[in-house]
Amino acid sequence: MQFEGTDRYYLNPELREIVNIAIAMEKPLLLTGEAGTGKTQLAFEITRALGLKMEEARCKSTFKGEELCYVYDTVLRLNDSRFGSGETERNVNNIWDYLRFGPIGRAFLSEDRRILLLDEIDKTDSDAQDNLLDVLEDGSFIIREINHKVIARQRPIIIITSNAKRELSDPFLRRCFCHYIPFPTTEEMISIVGLHFPSLPESFLEVSLKSFYRLREQGFEKPPATAELLDWLGSMQAGGVEAPGTGKNLAHIGTLLKRTEDLLKFKGITKPGRI
Repeated sequence: MQFEGTDRYYLNPELREIVNIAIAMEKPLLLTGEAGTGKTQLAFEITRALGLKMEEARCKSTFKGEELCYVYDTVLRLNDSRFGSGETERNVNNIWDYLRFGPIGRAFLSEDRRILLLDEIDKTDSDAQDNLLDVLEDGSFIIREINHKVIARQRPIIIITSNAKRELSDPFLRRCFCHYIPFPTTEEMISIVGLHFPSLPESFLEVSLKSFYRLREQGFEKPPATAELLDWLGSMQAGGVEAPGTGKNLAHIGTLLKRTEDLLKFKGITKPGRI
């Protein structure tokens, strides 16, 4: 099972190698890099290219590692014991009817091999990350309420992303293969854009890229990334823009800069102070 890239995702040799090593050795692959460089999209493209299904967790600060595996719905069971389960066919004497499996649980219980995406793991706290250590390494977890061990029928291909908002623990990092996705060079960006806009005039692309990279150097709080560049080019193509403009006259600047402070800075407007 090899991933060689797709018609929608530019894959450099180093990234191709680490992806396929992680797949072959059944190790979680941790992808880091600034937002918008294609970390999450890579997981979707691997899923599409290999013809697999995906289980996805968009991580939040409130997540606990256990709920990514399963949740025991005690409230529903109590409600059914008092008022009946109606036509749902749930049996209050069968705890399995009240277990809801999260993305890890579904991936482990699936008969087919799946992609497991843990997106923006850095949003979770260290306790949640530590709770996942043995689960990801051993391919199993315990349902505490019935002391039942769930063992992965097929070890999923695990893709983990992080925007480095919070440091990950050393034990967590030791269990992963890690790859930092650097920001694309101009030559790489031309290849990336070519996958999405193959008919874009070369002169138009050249001027657009010069403006884009110049914009990234101006110290904005959230500099535009690859995703914003593609949105920008798409918006100009859809709007029939003949030239992207330069300096303060860039077309559709709101597709490149998203934060108010950055937009005001670009336009040279001083943000009014609070009274």
